[in-house]
Amino acid sequence: MASTAFAQDNYQTVEWTDLIPKDDLEAFLNPPDSINEIEDGSDADKIASQIKAALDEPGDSRYQQALVSTKVIAEFDGKAIRIPGFIVPLEFGVDRHHITKFFLVPYFGACIHVPPPPPNQIVYAEFKKGFKLSSLYDPFWLYGTIKTTIVENDTATAAYSIEVDSIKPYTEE
Repeated sequence: MASTAFAQDNYQTVEWTDLIPKDDLEAFLNPPDSINEIEDGSDADKIASQIKAALDEPGDSRYQQALVSTKVIAEFDGKAIRIPGFIVPLEFGVDRHHITKFFLVPYFGACIHVPPPPPNQIVYAEFKKGFKLSSLYDPFWLYGTIKTTIVENDTATAAYSIEVDSIKPYTEE
């Protein structure tokens, strides 16, 4: 058991905000006034409505750009990391039970509802061994080598990809 813990220590823990360039993060932390004026639970509170409102509002181009940003933090390219998140299955192995390709996203429901998070908040993942996902509600820790590679498909665009070494159920540490 000690060797497993040691191996996990070789991965840098990364939070989702670590993957966002400072200017994009600043734009998200300072959204246009129209976003802040939305009443919780209203139709306008839905993510799609917020993005549409932001895109329609003149003069807030920095926020609009951040919503679709593929800008990455180049220093992460090739690093062994661990990152928490939720899995959006994309492809199953030959047995049709083991997920081999998926998106990792920062919150439950991302990519299932339109629109998805910004590309620099989506990680495309490949896990050759595959794994069974019992529930979309369960978060996981992914361990692997991250790349600053854009991957696009019908579901979303990811600005990062990761070759997964291991997947563990999420626990706070």
